[in-house]
Amino acid sequence: MTEKALRLGTRRSKLAMAQSGQVAEAVSQVTGRPVELVPVTTYGDTSREHLAQIGGTGVFVAALREALARGEVDFAVHSLKDIPTTQPDELVVAAVPVREDPRDVLVTRDALKLTDLPRGARVGTGSPRRMAQLNAYARAHGMEIETVPIRGNVDTRIGYVHSGELDAVVLAAAGLNRVGRSDEVTDFLSVDTVLPAPGQGALAVECTADNAPLIAALAELDDPFTRAAVTAERSLLAALEAGCSAPVGALADLLADGQTVKEMRLRGVVGTTDGSTLVQLSTTGPVPETHEAATALGRELATEMLAQGAAGLMGERAL
Repeated sequence: MTEKALRLGTRRSKLAMAQSGQVAEAVSQVTGRPVELVPVTTYGDTSREHLAQIGGTGVFVAALREALARGEVDFAVHSLKDIPTTQPDELVVAAVPVREDPRDVLVTRDALKLTDLPRGARVGTGSPRRMAQLNAYARAHGMEIETVPIRGNVDTRIGYVHSGELDAVVLAAAGLNRVGRSDEVTDFLSVDTVLPAPGQGALAVECTADNAPLIAALAELDDPFTRAAVTAERSLLAALEAGCSAPVGALADLLADGQTVKEMRLRGVVGTTDGSTLVQLSTTGPVPETHEAATALGRELATEMLAQGAAGLMGERAL
């Protein structure tokens, strides 16, 4: 007799279905059980307002978590950057698989790179974080660009460039890789130019805290280095008391000496969306081996950033 299929809750977007499909395959291999995708519509998918106005990216998570709580799905896959930094007691992130490319990318007209954009170029993004850093870069390099707020899925956003409405759009490399459209990237933005969102490129596989057998099975997909990195990044975000839609970038990466990973470096940035002011700092420490150590690394950098005036640059802080 075939074992009952595990039900995986996912958003309905093409990107969400693609990344959930990849996780479903991995879970099926680990458990020997079939996995079926259960599409769930979230408020963030149906609202046309800008994310900052509707409560940040947590709006993509609530409906999936409710489906978990009601027992309609056994586990759910989220883009980790969409999850609020406070974790509900009744749910657990059982796995953070190996992270995709965390960088942001440009898709432009005529295969232009960031440095080639013409004077007055219109660059679309739904992210205050990207606006802040792109505008700061433009100011520093004597460029004149206009950042334009946009919403929509990958097709919609790239469509603005193809139609000529915008000169460029900024997207996450991970998303384009997962939907097989990385060949449309015209410029990979160095993390020295634009730090990604905390957790960008990583997935979170979540289930109820009382399902010990499933937690144990999903743990097979967990990558300890990715988990340590995103824990540090999200701890920085939480300590800044900033919501998912605040103009905060963070990236923790591993510093290796030959084949041996020696340290973790955490970089953080907060800025005004016009790019006139940025607070950008970094800290380096031993690779965290516990959740507490990774959390401490993020908190330490946040404290330094707040001392440099970061709080005043974030608009409304998440309470």
